[in-house]
Amino acid sequence: MKQNDSAPDTLRPFLILWSTQSLSTLGSSMTAFALVLWSYQAQGSALTTAMLSVCSYAPYVAMSIFAGALSDRWDKKRTMLVCDTLAALCTLAILGLVETGTLELWHLYLANALSGLMNTVQQPASDVAVTLLTPRAYFQRVGGLRSLSYSLNNMLAPALASGLYALAGLRAVILFDLITFSAAFLSLLFLVHPPQISRPETSEPVLQSAQAGLRYLREERGVLDIILFLAAINLTASMFHAALPALVLTRPWGGEFALGLIQSVSGMAMLAGSLTASLLPAPKSRVRIICNCLLLAMSTENFCLSLGQNLSIWCLGAALGWVSIPIMNANLDALVRSRVPAELQGRVYAARNTLQFFTIPVGYLLGGFLVDTIFEPFAGQMGEASIWALLFGTGKGSGAAGLFLALGFLGVFTCLIFRQDQHIWALEDTSAS
Repeated sequence: MKQNDSAPDTLRPFLILWSTQSLSTLGSSMTAFALVLWSYQAQGSALTTAMLSVCSYAPYVAMSIFAGALSDRWDKKRTMLVCDTLAALCTLAILGLVETGTLELWHLYLANALSGLMNTVQQPASDVAVTLLTPRAYFQRVGGLRSLSYSLNNMLAPALASGLYALAGLRAVILFDLITFSAAFLSLLFLVHPPQISRPETSEPVLQSAQAGLRYLREERGVLDIILFLAAINLTASMFHAALPALVLTRPWGGEFALGLIQSVSGMAMLAGSLTASLLPAPKSRVRIICNCLLLAMSTENFCLSLGQNLSIWCLGAALGWVSIPIMNANLDALVRSRVPAELQGRVYAARNTLQFFTIPVGYLLGGFLVDTIFEPFAGQMGEASIWALLFGTGKGSGAAGLFLALGFLGVFTCLIFRQDQHIWALEDTSAS
């Protein structure tokens, strides 16, 4: 009881870091969304706008392992300050190009690649800083708060960016981004002081140092297997995201409003899940919570989108599919954070980022390929009296509906397979908080 009463004071440094960094992330997300609007208006091509995300994501996947090794060698606070400053300078350069009327698409590709590289180095340093600022007993609560800010960002950034962009243009969105950066930078500089951890002097090459994260995962099979579990889930989830517009925008009861509503419902469900995760006590079995939350997500939304014949069923699926994800993330964060030594977390988290997220671009490409070249052409050959038409209807979008049914089974199968992994269950022996 006493511990709960002192929680605000105990978590004060983390709360300052979390709130200001979340605000800065909102500003950055608004700029990213506004740049998508600008690029689409300038080029009218979905491919060119998609490349903005590719340029941001490629450094993250390719360089994470090396970034983690560097992060463990460097002071966490200084690393965050330098990376945030360099990313802000990229944003400032875009503002200068906007003001002079010389902004071109390749400028955005270059700026996004540089910002993505800075984020690759900054994130493992930030993850370790959170560990150093947070008592072990509050890991789950902190994970819930981080999921909360992620959910709010997903809900608010597109609406705020599109509104401000329509009213005052790209310049106003970028200025808001720079203001939020300044608030986060000054708060981190003057108000947040993560404890120092020993960083032994070493002449070990960066490549060899980066391998330490992989060696740790090879020796700690439970942590490695749960990362591979999430990588498999990310493959299914990214195929889901790639195919979602092909389904929702083409069905008779779908359209742009339906797509926006589904995304809003997903965001509200994640917000509810984040609030729940931040308030729930530590469970007896974090592994069971992780497995059950992912099984709920995989066994609901895919099937509702595939077989549902109206928007209400789709929205119900979106709510069921996303409400448990923040709870899963909070428990996964607490489980891994309590297991990995703080002095290794930068390298281990960086290795985790590469292994867990490399399936996302693969899934996006695979999902689009399956819809365009396999499922939609196959559905077009089915007659109105076929079982396919009975299950998914006819016309454009019925092929994507069939893919969602396959994704539902794939997701459930993935959850059931990894649920039998004894290395994952062994994490319970040493992760009690």
